[in-house]
Amino acid sequence: MTTMKQGNAGTRFTATRNACKLCAPLGASLVFRGIENAVPLLHGSQGCATYIRRYLISHFREPVDIASSNFVEETTIFGGAENLRVAVENVCTQYGPSLIGIATTCLSETIGENVPLILQEIQKKNAVPSGTAVVSVSTPSYSGTHLDGFHRAVHAVVDQCAESGPVVRDIAVFPGFVSPADLRYLRTLIADFGHPALMLPDYSDTLDSGLWAEYHRISPGGTTLAEIKKLGRAFVALQFSSVLTEKESACTVLRERFSVPYFTLPLPVGIGLTDQLISTLEAVTGTRCPAQYEKERARLADAYADGHKYIFGKRAAIYGEEDLVIPVARFLCEIGMVPALCASGGKTGALRHDLLALAKEYGITMTIREGVDFEDIYDEIRGIDADIMIGNSKGYAIARRLALPLVRIGFPIHDRFGGARLRHIGYAGTQELFDRIVNVFLEEKQEEDNRGFSYL
Repeated sequence: MTTMKQGNAGTRFTATRNACKLCAPLGASLVFRGIENAVPLLHGSQGCATYIRRYLISHFREPVDIASSNFVEETTIFGGAENLRVAVENVCTQYGPSLIGIATTCLSETIGENVPLILQEIQKKNAVPSGTAVVSVSTPSYSGTHLDGFHRAVHAVVDQCAESGPVVRDIAVFPGFVSPADLRYLRTLIADFGHPALMLPDYSDTLDSGLWAEYHRISPGGTTLAEIKKLGRAFVALQFSSVLTEKESACTVLRERFSVPYFTLPLPVGIGLTDQLISTLEAVTGTRCPAQYEKERARLADAYADGHKYIFGKRAAIYGEEDLVIPVARFLCEIGMVPALCASGGKTGALRHDLLALAKEYGITMTIREGVDFEDIYDEIRGIDADIMIGNSKGYAIARRLALPLVRIGFPIHDRFGGARLRHIGYAGTQELFDRIVNVFLEEKQEEDNRGFSYL
């Protein structure tokens, strides 16, 4: 039986307390940081850019520049068109970018700024050099989360930049909000099936690079503008998401405008969902799964058998982006754990829809909460007899209050080192996640044992 809880009876909230989400322009900024020689520009106050830079830098531990049109009181009253013009000109002068990604904020959206029209006027005045693309996306945080902003920015880039032409062998890949390590794994996997990946975005280098011999104004790497234009020529597209609708999907643009067929898959966490990805790649490429991935799968299945006795029946509270919570919940069912609470600050409806079906499939009771903050999550966890929490660093305070172990996944991870290098997807990423979960329970058991070293 599955339960849907709406909070404690009679309780009314007037404000969010420690939101289980981040702002939509953050997701858009991450997309633009995954494009070669691109600069994100927020149309709004300087505080928005500072807030986003803080989160991205603390997670990725890499330099992140985000420009701003710097609204002040006068701009808020009379409009920010002139501020945006000056900002675009300054970015072009100081950075010489190939692309400027303009994301709106709550402030510019609330006063009704028509950014596409403003940009038309700016370009009429030749304020943007030839060869520099300008992409705008609407991302007020009051109408979505950082995941929504991410998907909207991908859609905007494809809609405004992709071009037609002869079909190429490349596979268009929209990986979703994953780590740089996940991006590298996906690119290698697809290449091993004999096809190059046109991946958007690709911040595997821009936000997880090596030491520089010299300073770069914009971090090297990312999807090139030429590759983005070529997306309309891909012979097939793959997108990874559990929440995207037809209208919101960049793949819909590719199909309707350029006749590119596409497949939508959940993030491949666990054996079942990774099998689904491998089967799809075998079907679209006509190539059998390379032996190395069959070996990865076999090792993972063996690990499931070895670790089963430590984790079977353990109850988990999972939280974070809907695109991550849904496949992780399925993975936990696959290994014999119970996703007793699944929560997200997002409220697309996909979380409830997909997890109700999952609970029915496995015959388990599950509490599903959408659009919640961490105080809601705290109230729920106290009533589900949880053994472990799985989610980002923002849940640490609850884990400490309840004396529960926390396995950190997703974004942001700013209280541990290496968040950008965590793999979550594929057989290899699942192996790493499974090992971490099992070891949490082994560590907990060892802490309670006074005998010192012992076999566990």
